[in-house]
Amino acid sequence: MTASPDSTVSPTRRALYALALLALASAVFYALFSSVAYRWNWDGVWLYRQQFGYGWLTTMGLSLIAMIVSVALGFLLMLGKRSPWEPVRMFCSGVVELVRGSPLLVQLLIGHYIIANALRIDQPVFTGIILLGCFEGAYLAEIFRGAVESISASQLEAARAVGFNKVQTYRFVIIPQALRRALPGTTGQLVSLIKDSSLLSVIGIEELVQKVKIMNAATYKPLEGFLPLALAYLIVTLPLSYLARRLERRFAYET
Repeated sequence: MTASPDSTVSPTRRALYALALLALASAVFYALFSSVAYRWNWDGVWLYRQQFGYGWLTTMGLSLIAMIVSVALGFLLMLGKRSPWEPVRMFCSGVVELVRGSPLLVQLLIGHYIIANALRIDQPVFTGIILLGCFEGAYLAEIFRGAVESISASQLEAARAVGFNKVQTYRFVIIPQALRRALPGTTGQLVSLIKDSSLLSVIGIEELVQKVKIMNAATYKPLEGFLPLALAYLIVTLPLSYLARRLERRFAYET
């Protein structure tokens, strides 16, 4: 088993490094904001604190459900692109390329105002979750495919030699190794999903960014709203990245 570079640094020294970087970043930001001739007023933020919290919870709930949809769809698209049937491979490849090749904003507008309207679906939350999950799932499909195809052919031959069928080969040989290799890219894509959820406001969902826009319009104080907005996203994305690094170290092994 190969030790990662982080494992050679003691927890105490790592914490000191983190505190030093935090202090340096705080000093830099303080110097930058102090140089701006702006009169800060946090009364409006405090007045809309409940709406801000409601928007944050809405964003987290939508993102969590969209994560589940994106991982499931990404896995299915990956299997489809590796299918032995040519029509299935062409269909899944076309879906992935079409979704990845167009902006999420355009997909949200077309999906909600044209497709969902034609299907008589008048639920922006449902439509937003599906569209966001499909968008991120297309990217996850390529991440999963790259991880699966990185498994050496000798391991697949060994699985066939001991009598594994295709399902058993995926379950016991391919997926455990591909999971570790896909973890960094998957984490990055899920973090991107949380941030991309801010675009759901264009179809009428009052998530966090929309709540901040309403607060800014009422108080005429833009910076006081967007600073807590950035902090609210960091509260979720930083622990998610930390958890992914812990899982990488836990599942790390020499191949």
